[in-house]
Amino acid sequence: MRVLVVDDEKLARERIVRMVGTMDAYEVVGEASSGDEAVQKSIDLEPDIVLLDIRMPGTDGIDAGHQLAELSAPPAVIYCTAFSEHAIEAIDTNAAGYLLKPVRREALYDSLGKIGRTNKLQALAVSGEESPKQRTRTHISSKTRRGIELIPLSEVRFFQADHKYVTVRHEGGEVLIDDTLRDLEDEFGDRVVRIHRNALVLMDHLDGLERDTRGHYRVRMRGVEDKLDVSRRHVSGLRRLIQSL
Repeated sequence: MRVLVVDDEKLARERIVRMVGTMDAYEVVGEASSGDEAVQKSIDLEPDIVLLDIRMPGTDGIDAGHQLAELSAPPAVIYCTAFSEHAIEAIDTNAAGYLLKPVRREALYDSLGKIGRTNKLQALAVSGEESPKQRTRTHISSKTRRGIELIPLSEVRFFQADHKYVTVRHEGGEVLIDDTLRDLEDEFGDRVVRIHRNALVLMDHLDGLERDTRGHYRVRMRGVEDKLDVSRRHVSGLRRLIQSL
């Protein structure tokens, strides 16, 4: 996979280049020292992934990220920065990852492996042009005691409402977010299915429907032990959906 490394500090740029160079299946095809240069080289070189610093003179990484998202075949962007306070802005650019400096090789390798060719494969799968308003997030962000956590949507099992917050259950645990279930349902469309007034389940992880001795239905999901209640109004539709998978 083709990688473009962007950082205004030469030593930081060279360090990232060396790390990527040790990883099979990844190739650094170019370097840039500013946001403007990052956008132009992305157009010229068509990288699959851009490793992008945020605080740079002139056009910063956030502005460059917005411009990259407008390209006809946008690269996946992983921000590499010393400043955690920009994570929410990064989400708005559809960033695929957010790493804090000094970037560790293991964290970089993990982020590269998770995103794969997601952005370009999505573009190929869509017939016709996709407007920026139609794009959906690839990651869910949450403020935790450890800072801003980015959870790939592919790792999310379900969203469950509880009072004013929504719990995101993912393969590594759970976090809280401020989004409403209705907003999540509107954004992710047929990637999620409503099973209860307080729960959405990710389609990719649906495993089955079961009924207990009291006649209550619950849904099984791959990768987690949780079994969520299914309201009666959603049982027949969910059963048909599971049978069609």
